[in-house]
Amino acid sequence: MQEKVILVTGGAKRVGAAICRKLHALGAKLIIHYRSSFDEAKSLQDELNMRRAGSVAIVQGDLLDTDLLPDMIGNVAHRYGRLDALINNASSFFPTPLMQCGMEDWEDLIGSNLRAPLFLSQAAAPHLKKQSGCIVNIVDIHTERPLKNYVIYNAAKGGLLSLTKSLAVEMAPEVRVNGVSPGAILWPEDGEWADETARQQIIATTLLKRCGEPDDIARTVQFLIADAPYITGQIIAVDGGRSIHL
Repeated sequence: MQEKVILVTGGAKRVGAAICRKLHALGAKLIIHYRSSFDEAKSLQDELNMRRAGSVAIVQGDLLDTDLLPDMIGNVAHRYGRLDALINNASSFFPTPLMQCGMEDWEDLIGSNLRAPLFLSQAAAPHLKKQSGCIVNIVDIHTERPLKNYVIYNAAKGGLLSLTKSLAVEMAPEVRVNGVSPGAILWPEDGEWADETARQQIIATTLLKRCGEPDDIARTVQFLIADAPYITGQIIAVDGGRSIHL
């Protein structure tokens, strides 16, 4: 991991921030992407640069604007002279019941969860090939066990699962592409998931009978980048066994 240059989308907080801290602790140089979470991104940058000066940069961008994505990748590669890994972590998440969803919801959820990872990967491909690099996509266990009232989100993450495998085929042999599917790690920030009874019902469906931690995802991402040279096209569920017990 030493001196590898890694771009983490949505890296300013929650699971993204855990991924950044883990990779940085092992010697990586990071570019932390954010859309609107400037305060969190700047705070994380300052925290990590205090540990290793000049090792972390931040970049703002709306991933729904695909015209901006090639420049984002190009600027990273130009600044550091290389790009070793792309972590497609940024994601929109909100309910879209079938009879209430519309095109604005579609554009947001498909755009952040599927379209942006595709075109970021396209832009990053030449740089990653030079480094024999890799891509890690953050998917979701609900690609195979759909979450009620989240029709578009389920479809978007399902598309990301398929995209991960397709990119592994397209970018071989130089670039490996894998995914990580979280289960119950951090509760969503909207009020729908605030009810403790509902949370306990979800925890009860995991084989390990507990929530995971953001660091569980971060360690899996680390493994796929640094310790899995013969793994590509795979999706690893990090969910306490929930996906086989639902």
